[in-house]
Amino acid sequence: MPKSNKEITFKYIFTYDYNPVYVNGAHGGVSPRGELIMNFYLERAPLPNSVSHEITQNGTIGAESAMEPEDLQSSLVRYVSNGVVLSPQTARDLHAWLGEKINELDTLEKARTDFINAQKEQGMKIN
Repeated sequence: MPKSNKEITFKYIFTYDYNPVYVNGAHGGVSPRGELIMNFYLERAPLPNSVSHEITQNGTIGAESAMEPEDLQSSLVRYVSNGVVLSPQTARDLHAWLGEKINELDTLEKARTDFINAQKEQGMKIN
């Protein structure tokens, strides 16, 4: 694309503790001020606060005898590490940007799948 006479360059500055985190979900909604609130979480099985084991006659650790909390097997954790608040326009812009990136991913995945299928048709080994 040809450059216009006017342009602006954005420089990105990262804090020393910049650390991207993995998320697999979000919870939120519209605030009373009309902004979009998204709290990102990582959903996982919970970890116990404590686990007790019997001590066997020969002094080794035996079977589990208790766990705190007791409902661990019927629980899931949604660990919320961060969130964002977006203006309506920023939410629209982010929605459009995500749509573009998803289309790029779909195009790359299709090309990869087509390549693998072509290699299989030719009887070539795929790494």
